[in-house]
Amino acid sequence: MLKRVDLGRNYRNHKDEYMKAIEEVCEETAFSGGKFADKFDQEFAEYIGVRAATGVDNGTSAIQLAMLALGIGPGDEVIVPANTYIATAWGVTYTGAIPVFVDCTEDTWEIDPAAIEKRITEKTKAIIGVHLYGQPFEFGEVKEIADRHGLYVVEDCAQAHNARYEGRMVGGLGDIGCFSFYPGKNLYAFGEAGSVTSNNKKYIDYIDILKNQGCKVRYYHDVVGYNMRMEGIQGAVLSVSLKYLDEWTRRRQDIGYRYLRGIVNPMIRRQEHPGNTESVFHLFVITVPDAEDFLRFMDEREIECNRHYPVPCHLQQAYAHLNYRKGDCPNAEYLAEHCITLPMFPEMTEDEINLVIDACNEYNN
Repeated sequence: MLKRVDLGRNYRNHKDEYMKAIEEVCEETAFSGGKFADKFDQEFAEYIGVRAATGVDNGTSAIQLAMLALGIGPGDEVIVPANTYIATAWGVTYTGAIPVFVDCTEDTWEIDPAAIEKRITEKTKAIIGVHLYGQPFEFGEVKEIADRHGLYVVEDCAQAHNARYEGRMVGGLGDIGCFSFYPGKNLYAFGEAGSVTSNNKKYIDYIDILKNQGCKVRYYHDVVGYNMRMEGIQGAVLSVSLKYLDEWTRRRQDIGYRYLRGIVNPMIRRQEHPGNTESVFHLFVITVPDAEDFLRFMDEREIECNRHYPVPCHLQQAYAHLNYRKGDCPNAEYLAEHCITLPMFPEMTEDEINLVIDACNEYNN
């Protein structure tokens, strides 16, 4: 069976480096925060091209802490795309603010700038754009709307490490960038981890306090804080992987464009990639008329596929109290009903890439 993503291949390719990095952390017992997490913060900020970065325990916490750093809380509203992983919305909800869901575009499947302005009220404080599947959203138009209404722009970069919009790396475009390093991401930890990036150091300094039990100096708590530090082992592992991210990105892009050129079945639709962006193909998502039938077809050929995501955020039971109805975000709803995610990881072989392309082209429901 060809897995949708096979992390074991990456581990085996770099096992000696990973184990050496983990051993160094263990030798110094720098397990919670500490020098290895701090070292990665510096490296990651330099890589993204921002003034500062701060490691946290996961990507969901990154969004929550970003909201708090911007002063967002109870009674506020934040614009969120309906087509995203639910954690984007959780980060808003945890602060007491309300996520206001808007539709995605019909072609890129990213947040639709045309839908944003209709949902802005006097309570709106920020817009979260998600660089979903590794494809940057239309930042320029979103920023123009935000500036016109005096709103913050937060980038959810959980799936887009090294992606670029008009030549600039994501994570440094808006007021704050939020990253996840969950296993399977383009840059991933051996467990849970995340990061917040910004060119405004005051946001990062405040998050440093919030994530560390609300204190700058141990046992002196300036604000009500959280236990959201990055673990030292995760920082050390990420420092190893960061050295290879450019190489892994090029391979993902090679596979992604092979899929785009090679899959010619008219029953299959692909995500659009505007010329002013560089996708990093975290996920390669397609739509088909009957998603479950396509899954069965691929499974018979021993090709594992998934669905990202079968229920859009605004129709999740957890947000039923917000009273969204089917038809409120039609593009996101169509995508949810028809989406399929194909195998995509840098270690795929040429035969495996061709296997996926051939199977897609053979499909005929």
